Amino acid sequence: MTSWRRLPRRLSARLGVRMRSALAAAAVVAIAALVSGAVLVVASRLILTDNVDQSTGQRAAQVAAALGDADGAGLAATLRPSARDRTVVQVVDGTGRVVSASAAVGGAEPISPLRPAAGQTAREERRLEIAHNERFRIVAVGVATPDGPRTVLVAQSLDEVNDGTEAILGALAVGMPLLTLVVGAATFLFVGRTLRPVDAMRRQADTITARNLHTRLPVPATADEIAALATTMNTMLDRIEAATEAQRRFVADASHELRSPLSTIHAGLDLLGSTDLPPSAGTHVTRMRHESARMARLIADLLLLARVDESGPQLRREDVDLDDIVYAERDRLVAGHPDLHVETHIVPVRVHGDPHHLQRVLRNLLDNAARHCHGNVTISLTAAGGTAELTVADDGPGIPAADRERVFGRFVRLDDARSRQSGGTGLGLPIARDVVTAHGGTLTVDDGPRGGALLRIRLPVSE
Repeated sequence: MTSWRRLPRRLSARLGVRMRSALAAAAVVAIAALVSGAVLVVASRLILTDNVDQSTGQRAAQVAAALGDADGAGLAATLRPSARDRTVVQVVDGTGRVVSASAAVGGAEPISPLRPAAGQTAREERRLEIAHNERFRIVAVGVATPDGPRTVLVAQSLDEVNDGTEAILGALAVGMPLLTLVVGAATFLFVGRTLRPVDAMRRQADTITARNLHTRLPVPATADEIAALATTMNTMLDRIEAATEAQRRFVADASHELRSPLSTIHAGLDLLGSTDLPPSAGTHVTRMRHESARMARLIADLLLLARVDESGPQLRREDVDLDDIVYAERDRLVAGHPDLHVETHIVPVRVHGDPHHLQRVLRNLLDNAARHCHGNVTISLTAAGGTAELTVADDGPGIPAADRERVFGRFVRLDDARSRQSGGTGLGLPIARDVVTAHGGTLTVDDGPRGGALLRIRLPVSE
């Protein structure tokens, strides 16, 4: 029952504003047309029936007046129908015997049992067997004559009433759906034209990122709610741009100012570590050197991100032998982690890019794999179809499918405790993706062949 109640809401959510507006307008017009059509049919039938009553009433009055003619000539003339007369007449005496009648009902039984008193009138609708059971409107007028009471019965077929009603129903059956369709289509087009500025605003808003916050939505040259919405959105973008710019300046300035004192601290720790210290003091110095190095990497990453957000990666493009970078970083990884088993599948590949940034990307991926693997890292470099593909796979816990986009967010750590302990900052993958994207490539995450994560870089090869 609950699902049925939610069905209209679900259907409404799937339809756009244009379609919902068109359907609503069509529904309103259809309901109004149905009500108006019903009123029109009823009113038209009443009017046509009233015309029949007037016609039969006038005919009955003529016959009643002619009953006073002594020689009966006036009655005989009245009973003869004219060219336009569609009525039939009977004159019935007090015993129910037909004493006079028009030719169409001559010799027939009385067409109605109505017997009003003299001077009174009664009406009814009845099917007449002599007319193939067609419906007739009958008026009965009581008349007092020297020969006794008489009843004048005048009947007229309702065929004209039925034909008129059917004609109106036919016109409504054609006109109402056509009117509903026209109104719905016109509303759909009109609302679409009205919402055209909204669609332009949506397309423009879809292009706004952290790197082009100066872009603004188009404001239509109208004084309506859509123009007010565009103005409000642009004002909000002004505030967001100002806040983001202030944040970028703060991060850049803070990172820059922290580099010098941190370098001094790191140099002092190196000098202190080269002296003879008690074992406990040496342990503390080693830990401090590790943390200062981690802080230095974090500050360098923050400074790079601030520059990337401001103007994108500053690339010095040249032809780069990507396989040389891979070999160099593999050797660095093996030297820094002698307990790792590093497997490589490398072919010569040349790309056009910044060697420093590409080396930084690969270093981030290899350091990430070394932190999370159980002892095995695989590096592969291939080229096919004008695209170089570089993959780094490990045998660690992997990255769940639901988190494979989230890991590229800044400061995201799927295992926060382990990442902090191993020196991860949560900025390596975001920086890597920004750099790869600036080179016209892609960086994605898949399942590795050994159950861990596989990070795949695709770059266009150098022509």
